Amino acid sequence: MVRIRLRRVGLKKQPSYRIVVIDQRAARGGDYIENIGFHNPRTEPITDDLDEARALYWLSKGAQPTEAVMYILKRTGTWARFERLRKGEEMDALVAEAAAAKAAAAPVSPKTRRPSPGPGQGRKAVEEAAS
Repeated sequence: MVRIRLRRVGLKKQPSYRIVVIDQRAARGGDYIENIGFHNPRTEPITDDLDEARALYWLSKGAQPTEAVMYILKRTGTWARFERLRKGEEMDALVAEAAAAKAAAAPVSPKTRRPSPGPGQGRKAVEEAAS
């Protein structure tokens, strides 16, 4: 079965993710079929860059998103457009609508606004100090 899931990239303690189409039996870092987007949870607001046309294509072919990707698809509006595609609307109109929504959205700075914790400032160290 083909899945749409996140593939972790980035430095240690500074994760960012690619949204990829992959065989479900493949490893998290294994070969993927296609890269359809990018997700960075460390920016404020969270950065989601998704190729809407390819996401709708793979969803229409039966690819199953993971829970995390489903959350991203719902937040970006892709899942609502996919439901409309299933009801019979044209893919071209939906992709044009997505492009217009992306252009109207406020730009997100690629710089990370949440720095990684320094030595002794991590969650575990803070919990141990409080105990």
